[in-house]
Amino acid sequence: MVDILAAPQQGKADSALRTLTGISIAHWVSHFHLLVLPMLFPFLKAQLGVGYIELGFALTVFAVVSGLTQAPTGYLVDHFGARKILLIGLTLGGCALILLGLHLSYVSLIACAVLLGLANSVYHPADYAILAEHMDEARMGRAFSIHTFAGFLGGAVAPAIVAALVALSGGVGALIASGAIGILVALLLLVMNIPDAGASKTKPGAENTPRQAVITPALVTLTALFMLLGLSVAGINNFGVVALMSGYSISYSAANVMLTAFLGASAVGVLAGGFLADHTERHGYVAAACFAVNAAIVLLIALATLPGWALTAAMTVAGFLSGVIAPSRDMLVRNAAPAGAAGRAFGIVSTGFNLGGIVSPLLFGWIMDQSAPRWVFGASVIFMVATVVLSPFTERKREDKA
Repeated sequence: MVDILAAPQQGKADSALRTLTGISIAHWVSHFHLLVLPMLFPFLKAQLGVGYIELGFALTVFAVVSGLTQAPTGYLVDHFGARKILLIGLTLGGCALILLGLHLSYVSLIACAVLLGLANSVYHPADYAILAEHMDEARMGRAFSIHTFAGFLGGAVAPAIVAALVALSGGVGALIASGAIGILVALLLLVMNIPDAGASKTKPGAENTPRQAVITPALVTLTALFMLLGLSVAGINNFGVVALMSGYSISYSAANVMLTAFLGASAVGVLAGGFLADHTERHGYVAAACFAVNAAIVLLIALATLPGWALTAAMTVAGFLSGVIAPSRDMLVRNAAPAGAAGRAFGIVSTGFNLGGIVSPLLFGWIMDQSAPRWVFGASVIFMVATVVLSPFTERKREDKA
């Protein structure tokens, strides 16, 4: 009798594990593809005969396209099914890199950036819609944290993988092989038979339920929160090394170690944040608390002249706390999403990240051009404080909904 009762539970657990594994692999690909073009800039510059401004413009095109299509892609996820849209995104991103490898030109590079931006808009709405529907409620925070960690890992290993591909097959071969990874993962998800979410999973009788508005005050607030979260770490991620070198007289190698400590601790923090998110319902207050402490640490970095070991320790703790918030952030969105609209909800709020991605290079680049490297950390503190102020309001929105 016990075995009979245990079998369905074991089958459900196996299905959840398979789903989480497949979706996490897809998220790994998304972050890996984000860095393929930047890692090949030296090759592309020599082959195309353009400067870094032209190459940087391709990344701007990517960010703008991804930002404009996040919310519409969320609509497609909810109406046509998350699995189908995810497979299309993986295939589209793979084909974009392969086509650039087969036809190298600046026009092809911009077209590739457009297609990669479209592909990138798929992952958050589709991934989170599937996870929100198929993961065990008691472990939802940990599921979100593993998914986020997989993305971090994809970005972390991208430089080494692309460098190895270039050494083995040249720049063209690296583009084609990197693209092929996306297509192979799409095939893998088909073989794994990951479940769907969205229109095809509508519950019986739900068609008679009044449709709720998707763009709610709660989701607008969360979109602003996502933008502030992105801005609060973008300066450190992208300009941390040059800021440490010019503002703190840190060597290039030491600055890279400090940034690596920040990013590595952030990945570990994501996993720890998953356990925390599963043991609290006060996700907005968790976010506020983490960033309040983080703001104090980064303010210390901005104002004080710390010895190398202390600066590395401060960067490590700051990275850890910035990672802890991620699962709670995702749980806030899930709680605020109207029924049957998880794809659109995550698509809308993820636009905040894209807005931050468009603004941050200009803002922090301008700060560096003003010879004010410590303000890379000072501006990050301002965005962290704004995040602390806004986070409790997202918690109140969740409570109002309840």
